Amino acid sequence: MSAETNELEQFGYQQELKRTLGFFSNFGVAFTYLSPVVGIYSLFALGIGTGGPAYIWSMPLVIIGQILVALTFSEMASSFPLAGALFQWSKNLVGRKYGWWVGWIYAWALIITVASVDTGVSSYLATLINNVFGTHINGANNNVILLITVIFIVLQSLLNIVGVKVTGLIARAGIYVEVLGTIGVAVLLAFLGFHHGVGFLTHSENVQNVRSNPYGVNFGGKWFPGAFLIAALASVYLFYGFESAGDVAEEVKDAKRQVPKAMLTTMVVGGIVSFLLVAALTLSIPGHNLSKVIAGGVPYILSAQTSSVGLQDILLLVIVLAFFGCGTAVQAAGSRVLFSYARDNAMPFSASLRNVSKRWQTPVVAVAVAGILPVLFALLARINPSKPIHILFITYPANVNALFILVSFATSGIYLSFQLVVIGGLWARLRGWRPAGFNLGRWAIPVYVLAILYGLGMLVNIMYPSGLTSPRGVLFNYDWMTIAVVVLLLALGGIYVLLHKPHSRIPEPLPWKEDRK
Repeated sequence: MSAETNELEQFGYQQELKRTLGFFSNFGVAFTYLSPVVGIYSLFALGIGTGGPAYIWSMPLVIIGQILVALTFSEMASSFPLAGALFQWSKNLVGRKYGWWVGWIYAWALIITVASVDTGVSSYLATLINNVFGTHINGANNNVILLITVIFIVLQSLLNIVGVKVTGLIARAGIYVEVLGTIGVAVLLAFLGFHHGVGFLTHSENVQNVRSNPYGVNFGGKWFPGAFLIAALASVYLFYGFESAGDVAEEVKDAKRQVPKAMLTTMVVGGIVSFLLVAALTLSIPGHNLSKVIAGGVPYILSAQTSSVGLQDILLLVIVLAFFGCGTAVQAAGSRVLFSYARDNAMPFSASLRNVSKRWQTPVVAVAVAGILPVLFALLARINPSKPIHILFITYPANVNALFILVSFATSGIYLSFQLVVIGGLWARLRGWRPAGFNLGRWAIPVYVLAILYGLGMLVNIMYPSGLTSPRGVLFNYDWMTIAVVVLLLALGGIYVLLHKPHSRIPEPLPWKEDRK
């Protein structure tokens, strides 16, 4: 019996999942989930439109903040190398009920993220198909979006079912796709020639004034903190996913060492390549008309730089592959959370969800559920009221589909679960817990405190209901709607807890060992 199998049994679990992932594959899972390509190609226009070229300087704030969170997670991952990561860490550090709530919030956020990623690829894939085959597919059509989403999720589910080796292979390939789509594109743009000098990165292009803002939003003439904090949300929506290295911990060799390394490497490498790509894209904007960037996004910049249709198609293919790899990694992470949850009898249909295929050594039912639910959520894209809907003091905005509302929850749900875990870790630290492996030592308390201050500050920035006409409300959280979704999911969880007390069925966590005190 291996040392890892023996340690897993000490936690009360059997080695059911196949432990085959090395560091590079584990890093690949986290890196393709974070996916600078998907995040930047989806959010660059929002960042530029709200903060101007100088929005790039909001990125270091978010990167450093998330590295602080990753450092605290590294302590927990080295002590509790268990599938389901955040659920298991908080359960073992604070208690069963606390862990159950963290898992509830985190699992929903992951499932919704699968839907948001796979529905986001439609326009890129449709354009690529049209270019290659001369078709006229409308990537913005709801039926087309649903069809592409279903095809992607089915393929991702099949690949995640047939074995973690395949997932690892996709993750490793995803690293090269991400590097090509970030550093490769940045180098290409530099070779083709930038339209601006580096000093352009310090310009706001007067986006703080409503008359010159390409979205028509009003910051009252103040770039800082107004425009800066809203532009930072484009980065906030990008820099997470590193924790998924811990979600698959029971399939990683030497997980106590490799998972912390993979999480930190993901944030550092992801931060660097993202900053370089955003800088290159910004310097490549033709002229000073940001409205064209808002209308055409990254493809507008790329097409303006090169007339080569073949080169544009290669870039579109890279983007599509990045979306596919990202969705595959998120679904893998989400299915492991469901499996870990069910293994502790913490949710309905636990007996089926915790079942591991003897042939594939993967949680087949959990993967299937992590595919079916995103498809159902994708149907919400069809709910798009032409007029505002008023419910008490909450207004559902016109011409915003319901999936967009859920996507705004996905980020707030991730940040909320992150902060609950970090707060739980600090609480345990102050009570005497010490990690078994990766250890921040005397820096632990300052790092935990700073991570909490950063996370709570950004959580407020994400969710604060500043009105439907405010930049935050019109572009990101839709005023009270994000909070309403959070409250709804918490209420559903509360009802389930009151009726079935799922936390009471979770096995008591092990007491902290002497070497952890």
